[in-house]
Amino acid sequence: MSTLVPNPWLRAYFPRPDAARRIVFLPHGGGAASFYRPLVRALPDGVEGMVVQYPGREDRIAEPCCTDMPGLVEPLAKALTQLDDKPVWFFGHSMGASVAHEVTRLLSAAGERPPERLIVSGRPGPARQKPDDKHLDDERLWADVCQLGGTNAQLLELPGIREMTLPVLRADYRLVGTYRPQTVRDLGVPLSVCYGTEDPEVDADGAAAWAAATSAPTDLTAFPGGHFYLRGPAQAELTQWLTGRLTAPTDLAGRNRG
Repeated sequence: MSTLVPNPWLRAYFPRPDAARRIVFLPHGGGAASFYRPLVRALPDGVEGMVVQYPGREDRIAEPCCTDMPGLVEPLAKALTQLDDKPVWFFGHSMGASVAHEVTRLLSAAGERPPERLIVSGRPGPARQKPDDKHLDDERLWADVCQLGGTNAQLLELPGIREMTLPVLRADYRLVGTYRPQTVRDLGVPLSVCYGTEDPEVDADGAAAWAAATSAPTDLTAFPGGHFYLRGPAQAELTQWLTGRLTAPTDLAGRNRG
């Protein structure tokens, strides 16, 4: 079960109303809020984890999926302004990294409180992101999902799974494939970049390209594993890394620690 905060975009699986800091997790393409339950559960005391729930999945299954970036990030940014009572971090993986980036840009441009730190994972920097048309071909789209390994292979083979999940996947792949990111250095937020050493979608150079998005310090961390390293053997290592960052003194947590 999760706690529904007063807007449909956020889930708090393990509420900690007295926490000094929050971290908001933004799922990958085709993903849903429940993917982050293990990571939220493992957060250190004093940090409350919340997860974004995109339309069209789990308890928002009856809502239409967003198929373009503005249609997703504009209402999401508005919802996240409700969390301005304490410092907040964003952690976005894959598509979620671009969504977190765009939400941070919107909040900053509107004079709202931006995140104390932006963590992007499994996604190359804006200048390295390329459009694609996988959303137009179900076979290519499904092959890509199977290759990346975010879902148990046996589950993907169950009857009806493909037909049930393809509408969400088409929408998210269209959103990412038609997205044209800004490549200007218009953020002043410290940025941490994470990636899997065996990820076919982002290498060290692609991950390092995120430094061009902010004037604040940027750091880069590689974890063993593929695109979904954060739910593989490296999950414990990621949790330890994240805990270390979140529990650091404020003057260090908000900037590069090397």
